[in-house]
Amino acid sequence: MYISATKRLYFEELNTSDAPFILELMNTPHWLEHIGDRNIKTLEDAKNVITNTHLKSYREHGFGFYKLLLKSENLSPIGVCGLIKRPELDGVDIGFAFLPAYERQGLGSESALEIIKLAETKFNLKEVLAIVSPENSASIKLLEKLGLTYQKNVTPFSDGKELLLFSKTLKP
Repeated sequence: MYISATKRLYFEELNTSDAPFILELMNTPHWLEHIGDRNIKTLEDAKNVITNTHLKSYREHGFGFYKLLLKSENLSPIGVCGLIKRPELDGVDIGFAFLPAYERQGLGSESALEIIKLAETKFNLKEVLAIVSPENSASIKLLEKLGLTYQKNVTPFSDGKELLLFSKTLKP
């Protein structure tokens, strides 16, 4: 069941049958470089991350990351975009990732604008955060285009890596 749609995309909750797609996505060069190696090396690893992260988020928060299906390519999954409530942050952050063939086509902007709209209208969030590595200039540019502004440097995770924190206040 689709939770939303844009001109080119459908948004759908992930499920364990998406393990091959998640395995591929989480091992792309940009994921590994900018998001980090999550040690997802097998289909079983991918099923576990879907169950323990994505399905858990839908149950606990009512939102999560959504599989993006490209309408023009027989609904092929091409990436993810969504919201996550991390214990390390004082809010909900937006994230996105695409298979390499679908980067730099405006799909990040299209999907993230829809997720921000859902954050405000469906999930009643007052603010959206984003964390990004300082060297990820493409994502920084997209966050700024979406209206998020730099707040401060943070080190939210135990790996000690410093990230940039962005935020956007949503309409009350």
